[in-house]
Amino acid sequence: MNAPEPRSYWHLTFPITLETQPLPESADLVVVGAGVLGVNAAYAGARAGARVVLIDQFGPAEGATGRNGGFLTEGTALGYARTLALFGHETARAMWQLTVDNRALARQIIGEEGLDCWYRETGHLDFSLDAQDWEADQASVEALRRDGFYAESLTPAQTQALVGTPLSAEIVGARYTPQCGLLHSSRLAGGLAAAAVRRGAVLARATVTGIEDERVITDQGTITARGIVIAANAWTHRLAPVTRELIVPVRGEALSYAPHEPVFGPGMGTSVTPTGEYWQQTLDGSIVIGGCRAVAPNRDVNVLSNVATPGTQAAIEQVLPRLFPALRGLSVQHRWAGPMAFTPDYTPIADRAPGARNAWFAGGFCGLGMPFGFAFGKRLAESALSGSPSAGLRPFRLGRFAERAMP
Repeated sequence: MNAPEPRSYWHLTFPITLETQPLPESADLVVVGAGVLGVNAAYAGARAGARVVLIDQFGPAEGATGRNGGFLTEGTALGYARTLALFGHETARAMWQLTVDNRALARQIIGEEGLDCWYRETGHLDFSLDAQDWEADQASVEALRRDGFYAESLTPAQTQALVGTPLSAEIVGARYTPQCGLLHSSRLAGGLAAAAVRRGAVLARATVTGIEDERVITDQGTITARGIVIAANAWTHRLAPVTRELIVPVRGEALSYAPHEPVFGPGMGTSVTPTGEYWQQTLDGSIVIGGCRAVAPNRDVNVLSNVATPGTQAAIEQVLPRLFPALRGLSVQHRWAGPMAFTPDYTPIADRAPGARNAWFAGGFCGLGMPFGFAFGKRLAESALSGSPSAGLRPFRLGRFAERAMP
């Protein structure tokens, strides 16, 4: 089966060419899905000395990981103030801390394995486009700082100092998190998969059709495993049906512009449309930008297609010239799309899969898989190998939705 088209900037600038092996009969740990979550679970298991098999129908970074913005940020899609309001102080702080720990773990692994994934800690700017945005950003910054996390509220002048092209008057300020990072998604996933293979993991190409107790059933045969990690995100419901209404596929779209002189150092985000936009300038000068899902019919909920659409692409092309008037006439090089997955509370789920003997899963990252992928991958591998939940997963448990619905 050929890899999905169209290819993203990440795929085209770093094709992953790892050799795959036939599916063995058994393993200590089988990981289904080779995005950032799956390659981290496989790496953690192999590093612990387990016999690991990493299965993907196409290969590493062929799902959301290879079609994202390349951000290693902190926190949930809700932002800290809204996470506090929904989950309460103790749980919200634990969720945020996990993403801080995730960044530290990522830095450690990238350094120890010598991954050439263009990782740099540039900081992240979230632009405020009106007074309401600015007040919400200030509230989040104040809440973060009260709980020992670091963020800054910037005036337009302070914001301009971090951007190498004039801002439009529409930008009234920004929230800045200087510790956040950027990377090349395909280089990361390919490098980490290779590191897992060096430590003994087997990379196999197969389509998983079902999980029955300790058996993983694929179109290339069946493998038995002591523990299983489902790292399928938008496809989670096919292997853990209980998640069908909770982890919902949502198509996201992006494009890349031809290399340009440096104008953007930090990663950047804003809400020109209600569903948000994000972009970074890569080390070769290209600008990768995505978002504008709000213009699509039903916001592309329950769409698994990789096909980019004219309406959303046109909306994305309007973002940078609107916010940075000097950036008109940029040349589009690549366009792509692909499925993410969202949950009802915009927070990922990580738990044991109901109905399976020792299968664990995580999904519904709401476009923020990188801030969770390293920490979740390690913890899910630990859970699957031990049969008990690893520390730190409880705030993301599947049962929180039923608990919230109880009187």
